[in-house]
Amino acid sequence: MIDHTWFEEMEARIPHGEVRTRFAPSPTGYMHVGNLRTALYTYLIARHEGGKFLLRIEDTDQGRLVEGAVDVIYKTLRECHLEHDEGPDVGGPVGPYVQTERRPFYGKYAELLIERGHAYRCFCEKAESEEDSGDFERGDDPCRSLSPEEADKLASLGKPFVIRQRIPHEGTTTFHDEIFGDITVENTTLDDQVLIKRDGLPTYNFANVIDDHMMGITHVVRGSEYLSSAPKYNLLYEGFGWPIPRYVHCSPVMRDAHNKMSKRHGDPSYEDLIAQGFLTDAVINYVTLLGWSPKGEQEFFTMDELKACFDLSGISKSPAIFDIEKLRYFNSAYIRAMSPEDFATVAEPWIRRAVKNPAIDPAAIAALLQQRTEILSEIPEKLDFFDALPEYGTELFIHKKSKSDEASSLEALRAVIPVFEALPGWDDKSILGAMVTLAESMEAKNAKVMWPVRIAAAGKAVTPGGAVEICRILGRDETLRRLRVGVEKLTAALG
Repeated sequence: MIDHTWFEEMEARIPHGEVRTRFAPSPTGYMHVGNLRTALYTYLIARHEGGKFLLRIEDTDQGRLVEGAVDVIYKTLRECHLEHDEGPDVGGPVGPYVQTERRPFYGKYAELLIERGHAYRCFCEKAESEEDSGDFERGDDPCRSLSPEEADKLASLGKPFVIRQRIPHEGTTTFHDEIFGDITVENTTLDDQVLIKRDGLPTYNFANVIDDHMMGITHVVRGSEYLSSAPKYNLLYEGFGWPIPRYVHCSPVMRDAHNKMSKRHGDPSYEDLIAQGFLTDAVINYVTLLGWSPKGEQEFFTMDELKACFDLSGISKSPAIFDIEKLRYFNSAYIRAMSPEDFATVAEPWIRRAVKNPAIDPAAIAALLQQRTEILSEIPEKLDFFDALPEYGTELFIHKKSKSDEASSLEALRAVIPVFEALPGWDDKSILGAMVTLAESMEAKNAKVMWPVRIAAAGKAVTPGGAVEICRILGRDETLRRLRVGVEKLTAALG
């Protein structure tokens, strides 16, 4: 007989009377978009209900572990504002919060399940690959019918065994999912899954149920691929006599109508999206809407707004398609809404990839970019002319709308150089006033001066900012040097 004192002590640790959710990633190296969405939904359910959000590291599959992956999980949750109330790094009343540190628990609960008649020792020789494929006919397993005494005797002789769940031969199992409703399956379609492997380690499915119960988890959020396992989870809870948590199975995030997102196919992880120049808050907003619809027309949400309005009824049964163009739309809106100071801060590292000259103020360049940028990685390619004037052809000076050609551009540059040299100050107002006054004296439109000045200063047809801003940022000396280069190019072209 099992001494039940330890189990009673474990039960006494479990918190009650509050919503408790958990994010339980495997440390495999990166946080893909589907994983991030699971974390967000898990967090938002807890916060919406005033409950607790737990982090549990599921590292029992040692073969898939990636060094440093746990740090990636902490970093991603921190950046995404998903602060956990309990976890390996902050502790809590139901630790440890790392599965490999919980190994002693699982065998004890498996033995309890055997005692209660819902599990049995199986001594059959089965290759792990057969187990993993689920290719196991329950009716053919002679170990199911062994008496407890016979099973104990074989175990005492050192014969290796696994512990299997004893699924009822007859009847059905019904479970309720918050998204998909009641689902009923015939018990004959369920296999006697392995709970404890021969090496004494638990399978993922068994450890999950034990840990969720011991941590008092009230809502289990996971992918819809686990719907097929839910009846066996239910039978485990019933076998122990435990309350069943609320299941929330989320449909997958798809790359297109036919394919799930996958790192193997080059689909971006959270880290990839940040490296590509997307803002964390834009990613959070967009990913939350991948499979969840708020009430009303609002599509831009702060985290506090999401906590207030997130409800399970908005989660869809249908798969969500990840649309990178829609994410760009969200990102550009977030960039435009930032304060100039905040944008300058996030843009500076990207600006400095192209503009190495320490004399050029990155904040001044950021001001030109904010309303013209969708993702931060676009920034460097727009700025290559600040450090060095690129090679360009004089055909850039030809512009019908400005009524500019090579001859008129040469005239304008020759006229503007002494004007710029004589300016008492070098700021937007002085530079603009000088060009406007010059255009008036030439009886021409402003663009007839500004177009050639911008082309000569940047050497590009498309630039962030106009002639005034570019000249101001470059400084008077560098601007004049570049305008003289333009004069030389045009003089040579016109012969």
